[in-house]
Amino acid sequence: MSASISKKPLYPRRRASKKTRNSNFIRKSADKNFLELDKATIAANIELKEQKRDLIYNLIALSLKCGLLTIFLGSFVRLGIASHQRIMRNMEISSVLNFESKRLHELNQRFDGLFTIGGRERLIGEQDHLIAPNSFRVIWK
Repeated sequence: MSASISKKPLYPRRRASKKTRNSNFIRKSADKNFLELDKATIAANIELKEQKRDLIYNLIALSLKCGLLTIFLGSFVRLGIASHQRIMRNMEISSVLNFESKRLHELNQRFDGLFTIGGRERLIGEQDHLIAPNSFRVIWK
C-alpha cells in the first residue's frame, strides 16, 4: 500500500488582482461582528452629536428664559417703585387735604359767628391789635 502525496495545497491560492479591495471586506473576513460593532459605533456617535446639539439648544433656551425673567423682574421692581411713589404722593395729598378741610371748617364757623348776636363786637375786639395807634377807625353803616 503505497501512499501518494499530492503536491496540491489544501487551500488554493487566489490570484492577485489589480482591483483594490474594500477595507471592510478584509475586516469582514477577519471578524463577522466588526460591521455590527462599526454600525453601533456610528449610531452611538450620531446619538452623542444629537445629545450635544440638544444640550446647546437647551442652554440657549435657558439663557433666553433667564434673560426674560430678568427683564420681567426689573419691570416688576420699577412698577413697584412707581406704585409706592404714587401711594406716598396720595397719602401726602390726602393729609394736606384733611388739614385744609379742618382749617376751612374753622374759618366757616368763625365767619358764621360774625352774623350772630354780638358778632360785630367780637370782630372789632379781634382786630384791635391790627389797627395802628395813630389811625382812625371807620365803621360803615
